[in-house]
Amino acid sequence: MFKKLFGKKEIIESIVSPITGTVVQIEDVPDQVFSQKMIGDGLAIDPSEGVVAAPIDGEVVQIFPTYHAVGIRSKNGLEVLIHIGMDTVAMGGEGFEGHVTQGDQVKAGDKLITFNLDLIKEKAASTISPVVITNFEAVESLAKSGSSSVVRGQTVLLEAKLK
Repeated sequence: MFKKLFGKKEIIESIVSPITGTVVQIEDVPDQVFSQKMIGDGLAIDPSEGVVAAPIDGEVVQIFPTYHAVGIRSKNGLEVLIHIGMDTVAMGGEGFEGHVTQGDQVKAGDKLITFNLDLIKEKAASTISPVVITNFEAVESLAKSGSSSVVRGQTVLLEAKLK
């Protein structure tokens, strides 16, 4: 009844950049799984430092044993995946250090993972790191930052209007 009278409350999630660096369009990521948006839409960052912070307040729902990727779910249900570099899983965790575990509650800006950027440049296919919304079916619209460079924990990277 109230929904009918007053309409659904609009929910917009702001996703701050988890990494400091240069913005790369998702279509330009050198991996088809990301560039063709097979697991979601978003943006990518070419890092200038080796720190990943939480992009939203929420729960760590997935952290890979190799610490090359982490997933966070907000209290509104938005799921964000941060994948550090391309083909970094093959590094077997070398050069990565996790600072959270699955189930941890985090605030935007909290440190999640640190990584050796020089080692990734040496051993992985690319340093480009996608930040994607994996449950895109929950998103009505997505606004992407027009900035060319972003600062971890400060610059809004994406704004998702939820359905």
